[in-house]
Amino acid sequence: MNAPHDVPTAADLVAAVRDFLQTDVLPAVEGRVRYHTRVAINVLAMVEREIELGGEQAERHAANLAELGVADDAELAAAVREGRVADDDALVRVLEQAVRAKLEVANPGYLARE
Repeated sequence: MNAPHDVPTAADLVAAVRDFLQTDVLPAVEGRVRYHTRVAINVLAMVEREIELGGEQAERHAANLAELGVADDAELAAAVREGRVADDDALVRVLEQAVRAKLEVANPGYLARE
């Protein structure tokens, strides 16, 4: 649901710009501009994935942190440093899921190598 916004959604707009850069601009440019166009395409793809996955990932991460008895990443880091969180399978699971979520947005190709 996009209320109060109509279509196109933010994700649709980002995808349209990415497609334009990839289809029309990239083949027409060279050198530095080509490199920066490729960077822009990758950034827009990351934004698309974050729009799509971010809400669910944030909810899951918050629930995982709550299971460890902390409110956020900073508190988790402090708790680990201070030994307030057990160095066990639960901590490893939360950290692995956090890294996986970051990779799902930043570069899912890294996950395909597993």
